[in-house]
Amino acid sequence: MKKMTAAVLLACGTIMPIAGRMASAQNQTASPAAQSFTALAEQYFDQAYFKYEPTSGTLSGFHQYDDQLENFTRAGFGAQISTLQDFEKKFSAIPAAQLDVTTQGDLQLVLANIRGELLSLQTIRQWEKNPDNYSSGVTGSIFSLMERKFAPADQRLKSVIAREQKIPAVFVAARENLKNPPHIYTEIALQQIPDIISFFQNDVPEAFQDATDPTVKADFAKSNAAVISALQDYEKWMKRDLLPRSNGDFRLGADAFSKKLLYDEMVDTPLDSLLKIGNADLHKNQAEFDRIAKEVDPSKTPKEVLAELAAVHPAPDHLLQAFHDQFETLIGFIREKKIVTIPSEVQPTLEETPPFMRATTFASMDTPGPFETHSTKAYFNVTLPDKNATPAQVSDYMAAFNIGTIVSTSVHEAYPGHYVQFLWVPEAPSKVRKLLGASSNAEGWAHYCEQMMLDQGYGQPGAGAKDAREAKLIRLGQLQDALLRDARFIVGIQMHTGKMSFDQAVDFFVKEGYQSHSTATVETKRGTSDPTYLYYTLGKLQIMKLRADMKKKQGDAFSLEQFHDAFLKEGFPPIKIVRREMMGDDSPTL
Repeated sequence: MKKMTAAVLLACGTIMPIAGRMASAQNQTASPAAQSFTALAEQYFDQAYFKYEPTSGTLSGFHQYDDQLENFTRAGFGAQISTLQDFEKKFSAIPAAQLDVTTQGDLQLVLANIRGELLSLQTIRQWEKNPDNYSSGVTGSIFSLMERKFAPADQRLKSVIAREQKIPAVFVAARENLKNPPHIYTEIALQQIPDIISFFQNDVPEAFQDATDPTVKADFAKSNAAVISALQDYEKWMKRDLLPRSNGDFRLGADAFSKKLLYDEMVDTPLDSLLKIGNADLHKNQAEFDRIAKEVDPSKTPKEVLAELAAVHPAPDHLLQAFHDQFETLIGFIREKKIVTIPSEVQPTLEETPPFMRATTFASMDTPGPFETHSTKAYFNVTLPDKNATPAQVSDYMAAFNIGTIVSTSVHEAYPGHYVQFLWVPEAPSKVRKLLGASSNAEGWAHYCEQMMLDQGYGQPGAGAKDAREAKLIRLGQLQDALLRDARFIVGIQMHTGKMSFDQAVDFFVKEGYQSHSTATVETKRGTSDPTYLYYTLGKLQIMKLRADMKKKQGDAFSLEQFHDAFLKEGFPPIKIVRREMMGDDSPTL
């Protein structure tokens, strides 16, 4: 299971105090086996999970970990492996047959999490292969203390100092650990590091301008300068020493890929069968895109219509308002059509993306971790074009915010995607479900919503579109996003099983995924280190099958709103676990 908290995966959720009381009451009436599991799970999170991933603790709202940093040494990874193996034995000894269905799912979830971590540490061994894990890893650790004002600036800055004081040693460990990285990994690390250095030079000090304690500020100046120096030395070392000897292979191979998919997403479908599923969805979406493009303009090719779509976007100074307007129409449509229950009237706060995030994101949802109680506001961040950009550069940049993208991004990130899923976190049945999950659930849900909302009538004239032509452009935007995810699905499998080269993958994104060459290159680079990024389409297809099977089972009693509510109340575990809860069986998820 990929190591993700709700804060990392969904960027979501506060837990109401009543949830803890309910959990305690349920535990008092639980079987001895269930009580043993709950107690062991508490030990696991403290002794094996957050102990070795304190940044995840900060993101989840457990601030006792704020002054700790991940141990990047070989000895540290060895200790983590030993601890995980010990907990795997303890959890495996719990009699699953004596647990209720929900707790059985939680046991599966924890065991998968442990086995996924062991696969990563012992077999995939990114700590020996990826230099960016060190430089970006420490950056994420500091960012977790900046992004939310869960405590006064001086208090959070003390935690920054404590972590920063440990960072120079991380790069000593990196030099010892990195053996023969893939060339692309070292290239990516070198591409990233100038912005990382700038982050510590400019963004970290800017984020703590409100700090007032002179001693703390002086200590920060020293620790931050030491981090900048360590990063600069690391950059020089990578250029002079590491890059010339970076000749490793990024490919996982079929066996490791299949195991990662099994542990992360609980999917055991053979890779050849998955490829058939991915290709079928790709071809279906291509055919639909081409059909609608011909309706928009029969005299143009589908790619020419796509270029026309890119030109339909708001002015930069109206971009935030465009998203706000989208929220209003989405919420009204969801309630009128009874799509899903929205548990809160509070909308995410729309704002320009903070400076330290602008280089890596067009739009994002920033919401608190599931146990965060002091900083509970959610932010929808939108990156505006650079104020110093030329008119041509602004026009090119704003193509990413065409009418189709604004709709699909609003749906994916907010209504009824990630933000609504965040609002349901208090309903998750256990602490395990609030902290552990699967990308195929969270990203699958958000991606599923993009198509589902249009299928239900959103984006039609009077419901998000001003006329029939705009409605078609909105659908083309959704289909282009679907084709991007389909291409990820196929490229991930083919590259990591040695059946597609890097250049062939770039070409596939362009020709089959209808993406620009620059986007295709970025997507292929991502796929070298995020091999199972098929989870968007994978999760979407699993949810669509679950919906169809529930509809067949319930007949006229089926309600889309009740289906979505039941899905979201389970947390965000692999769809296999949700399916068992909702269908009452272990029928296939695909």
